[in-house]
Amino acid sequence: MTGDPPVRPPGGPADDPALEDAVRAIGHPGRRAMLAEAREGERTATELAQIAGLSPSAASQHLKTLKDAGLMLVRVDARRRLYRVDLARLAQVRAVLEEVWTDRLDALKARAETDEATVRSAGSGAAGTAAAAGESRDATGWAG
Repeated sequence: MTGDPPVRPPGGPADDPALEDAVRAIGHPGRRAMLAEAREGERTATELAQIAGLSPSAASQHLKTLKDAGLMLVRVDARRRLYRVDLARLAQVRAVLEEVWTDRLDALKARAETDEATVRSAGSGAAGTAAAAGESRDATGWAG
């Protein structure tokens, strides 16, 4: 069937349960904000909480999620905990997301090209039919 996703052999990066946890961990906007800030260098939990607009307690829970997912590294400096992004792990997550999106974008491109070819082959007949049906179409033939 043409709509089925491609079959991938098991064992790729998308089959890694820990990597799935990392992908899920970036699903929260506050955690993404903390990751973005901690990519620039080490930050305290207080700094990351402020950046993300979270209470210290909520930030602590989110930092634990990021740490457990392998996305955030922690270094103790005297009485402070300094957080920074594990760039290698973030690159793994990015690779998985690119794999997913590349497939979807390729499918979208193929669909758009098929639709465009259909509109071209219909020519003015499609526009005339649309006008008769009371639809307006733009220059590409899409109903507006």
